Amino acid sequence: MSVRVRIPAPLRSVTAGESEVSVDGGSVAEALTELESRYPQIRQRLRDDEGALRRFVNLYVNGEDVRFLQGLETGLSTGDEVAIIPAVAGGALSC
Repeated sequence: MSVRVRIPAPLRSVTAGESEVSVDGGSVAEALTELESRYPQIRQRLRDDEGALRRFVNLYVNGEDVRFLQGLETGLSTGDEVAIIPAVAGGALSC
C-alpha cells in the first residue's frame, strides 16, 4: 500500500530536495525501510547504531504520535501520511 512520507527541511538534503515521498509499507517500520533503501543516507539521521529511532526524531501517522500507537509497528493503509518531525529545543527568552 502506498503512503506519503513528509520530509522535514533538515532532511531534504538526503532526499534530493523532496519534501514528500511515496513509499509502500503495511507498517511504519516497513515504510521507513523502503525510504532508507531509496535514500540510504537518511538512515543515520533517523536511527542509532542499534536501529532504534533517535531520541530527537518524532513520527506521526495522520497526525498521531506513533509513541502513543504501536510505535514502529503501527499499521498503515493506502493514503496514510507519515510525518517525520525533528524535535526542537529552544533557549530562554531574554527580556
